[in-house]
Amino acid sequence: MKFVSWNTNGLRAARRKGFDEVFKHLDADIFAIQETKMQEDQKDFSFEGYKEYWNSADKKGYSGTLVYTRLTPNAVTYGIDGMYNDEGRLITLEFDEYYFVTVYTPNSQEALARLEYRMEFESHFKEYLKRLDNKKPVILCGDLNVAHERIDLKNPSNNRKNAGFSDEEREKFTALLKAGFTDTFRTLYCETVKYSWWTYRFGARKRNAGWRIDYFVVSTRLMDKVKDSHIHDTIHGSDHCPVSLDIDL
Repeated sequence: MKFVSWNTNGLRAARRKGFDEVFKHLDADIFAIQETKMQEDQKDFSFEGYKEYWNSADKKGYSGTLVYTRLTPNAVTYGIDGMYNDEGRLITLEFDEYYFVTVYTPNSQEALARLEYRMEFESHFKEYLKRLDNKKPVILCGDLNVAHERIDLKNPSNNRKNAGFSDEEREKFTALLKAGFTDTFRTLYCETVKYSWWTYRFGARKRNAGWRIDYFVVSTRLMDKVKDSHIHDTIHGSDHCPVSLDIDL
């Protein structure tokens, strides 16, 4: 099976930059999108053969998640125990043998102004994933807004106290992994330098001055079923690139 995740930084804008062609080319069984920046009732498009599940933010033009799936889930849940739906942060699809979760983790913002909110979210999120994992394995994807290790961003020394590479955010990701989850790309490619996000400023993408903040994380007991984990850094259309997971299920 093939899963794809992409922060489109505005789905309508991404469609003007070739999203539809990329969607068809990647040919995923499940395709998750973060930062749709739109409401479901604003759409005038669909993809044949896919069901779609939206969690849009209350504020128009902000945040939001979306899942396209060829597979019919047994159940769909939005948010964490009813929380975080005001910003459309999370969608969970339950299947017979696993849960599929996509998330757009809150950004801690400049000067870590929203770090306290982020830490609260991370605590709730880890406990939520552990509860799911106690029932059946979890496949998690999305923009987790953290570069976990120094290898995961171009300039680690200059970003130690910045959003996405603060000690607090990195420690939360470490705690998630220790709770029984595995970062698929870094496990398969322990020394490979690849990024999934580049700021639009300073010609960062042309210089490949990026960050790896988009992930596929799985319950550790699923790792032996993972065939590959990709970062599609040659695909444009957003300040992020898609990431994908090939897995035998």
